[in-house]
Amino acid sequence: MNNLQTPFRYDFVGSFLRPQALKDAKAAFQAGKISKAQLDTITEDEIRKVVAKQKELGFHVITDGEFRRTFWHLDFMWGFDGVAHEATDNGVQFHNELAILDDTYLVGKLKAKAHPFVEYFKFLKQFEDENTIAKYTIPAPAQTFQQMIIPANFKNTRKFYATNKELIQDIGIAYQDVIKQFYDAGCRNLQFDDCTWGAIVGEAAKQRYKLLGIDLEDVKQQLLDVNNLALEGKPADMVINSHICRGNYHSTFFTSGPYDTVADYVFAKENVNALFLEYDDTRSGGFAPLAKVSPDKKVVLGLITTKSPVLEDKEKIISRIHEAAKYISLDRLCLSPQCGFASCEIGNKLTEEEQWAKLKLVKEIAEEVWG
Repeated sequence: MNNLQTPFRYDFVGSFLRPQALKDAKAAFQAGKISKAQLDTITEDEIRKVVAKQKELGFHVITDGEFRRTFWHLDFMWGFDGVAHEATDNGVQFHNELAILDDTYLVGKLKAKAHPFVEYFKFLKQFEDENTIAKYTIPAPAQTFQQMIIPANFKNTRKFYATNKELIQDIGIAYQDVIKQFYDAGCRNLQFDDCTWGAIVGEAAKQRYKLLGIDLEDVKQQLLDVNNLALEGKPADMVINSHICRGNYHSTFFTSGPYDTVADYVFAKENVNALFLEYDDTRSGGFAPLAKVSPDKKVVLGLITTKSPVLEDKEKIISRIHEAAKYISLDRLCLSPQCGFASCEIGNKLTEEEQWAKLKLVKEIAEEVWG
């Protein structure tokens, strides 16, 4: 086992556009034309190809592109006892588009069991070498907590949990168990993907919670509590980072707002090793909140967008990196796209070639800035 640790100066969030062969196989499986075993074989072939591409581009981290998932977050939640799901054509309203998501809800107390994602990681791990390390991405504990208390689920969740505190306790303990499963499987680099912080920034979120009669500061504390509880007892040689964004579905977004109102919580107090932060457009606000990042954390600036095929201007990105360095030392900064290229299997509106061009640009800029 090598000792490489994320994040790297040039990095990425984790998901990649699904190749046509994988899309065709998934459709054939759903139509009953091929077996699950045949689908798995094709999926594994496509994972081998995407890993090889990541290595070809010179990246030191590899993922499976999230090729085994339909949704970046819900599929993971289905791996707990007490969680069920159903396809109902419901969803979440993004900017000008409805994101169609499976209803995911509790049918009992939430508990850990042998998680299928750990087996998926084992398949990925075989491709590590002296230059690369495998990381696996899972939704943050706060994301699972939030899923169970959204308005559509709140009444149902209260059948099993009288208070949010009890729910937080079970989620935190379940995540501790799954983190240990990943560690025992050889995983030393794990990533929480977390849209909860991005969903509570900005004036719109403040007004939404006010109408519900909920103190937004209480919400922030609960998100922090569940994430940090999950991290308790984390092995010292295991890196766990967090990726924070404002939603990413088919090249659209869920919310907007700067990090100022959450920095005192997640930047200062969340016990992760690094923060992957969305900073690809004006919706993310300025860099001043980076001054709140605790000294033990690194920050990966998501300055390259995955929502558009248009390549960024190199000099403008370099200038923004140095602007961020006014608030946190350049030595603690890295560069990546702001999110994955396919948070859900629908993917964003660009081609695979345009996707790889984005990553080439990330590497090129990072080598120029940090050498």
